[in-house]
Amino acid sequence: MNFFQNIFQQYDWAEVQQSILSKTAEDVRRALNTSRRNLEDFKALISPTAMPFLEEMAQISQQLTQKRFGKTIQMYVPLYLSNECQNICTYCGFSFDNKIKRKTLTDKEILAEVEVLKAMNYDHVLLVTGEANQTVGVPYLKNVIKLIRPFFSHISMEVQPLDETDYTELIAEGLNTVLVYQETYHQEDYKLHHPKGKKSNFEYRIQTPDRLGKAGIHKMGLGVLIGLEDWRTDSFFTALHLDYLEKQYWQTKYSISFPRLRPFSGGLEPKVVMSDAELVQLICAYRIFKEEVELSISTRENEIFRNNIIKLGITAMSAGSKTNPGGYVVEPESLEQFEISDERSPEVIAKMIEQQGYEPVWKDWIIFSDYFSIVS
Repeated sequence: MNFFQNIFQQYDWAEVQQSILSKTAEDVRRALNTSRRNLEDFKALISPTAMPFLEEMAQISQQLTQKRFGKTIQMYVPLYLSNECQNICTYCGFSFDNKIKRKTLTDKEILAEVEVLKAMNYDHVLLVTGEANQTVGVPYLKNVIKLIRPFFSHISMEVQPLDETDYTELIAEGLNTVLVYQETYHQEDYKLHHPKGKKSNFEYRIQTPDRLGKAGIHKMGLGVLIGLEDWRTDSFFTALHLDYLEKQYWQTKYSISFPRLRPFSGGLEPKVVMSDAELVQLICAYRIFKEEVELSISTRENEIFRNNIIKLGITAMSAGSKTNPGGYVVEPESLEQFEISDERSPEVIAKMIEQQGYEPVWKDWIIFSDYFSIVS
């Protein structure tokens, strides 16, 4: 099997970057006017040359999104289970060398958090932990999924990369989606930002989506931490990864997220600052390139941006998020992984979505066990 790492090694970062920067207006027009777009078209759409075409890109992105997803926004919420972590990461509040009080939720505390999330109307939950195998390894995760499965129709997870057999076990317990961000595809800078811990293994991390695909995951999410490196080049490699995965594991659904580097206590300043207009350009480029990929925006972004991005390609949005373990009710004052920007409640966000003529969707499918319990 031709795993993605073999494909990735055929590309040179500097050459890809130069190729993007050399795209012409003619290249952009061709990308906008063709019905079958390839990776070269994606390069054109994320190039500086494409910025004057942003309004046209936004119109096409809106049309394609409504064609595939209708006028709906899927609502989800993160549930932070633990801030214990064995990695040193330059940009993260949970980094091993950051002297904070560590916390891992117990069953009772998890259920208390779940009660709050259900009161907010959520049915899609994203489980998040630091990367600490001894504390929040597979046994802990299996227990959590069993514990919360009766309360949510869709369970996602953003934790440390695992082996294929681990994913198979968790899928059997009810795991639907795994988010695994490469952070950056620039190998040298990846090492600079991840000097210690299992996460410093670039190869193991980049191989994770292949392990997920082989395990038969329902959906996986990709992305980079925008600001660590040149966002255009990193986004090309994300698109390259997505293109490969869709062909290799066609049964799996895919999503892309757009986390821009946000501050934390003693945190890292972005190497590259992406403007709001550039983020809009990137979102539209992904939609035009891959009509069926889900595109997600989190509370890292501010109110004005989130209000205006709804019609331009986004299909999923979080609201009321807390990025610290126990942040909803158990221990609300514990240190956050990063600062959120949009602090509006889910109810307020839902009303904002409705005012724009869209529908906030809290639950979009029913698992078979739920279905049989209803009809029996």
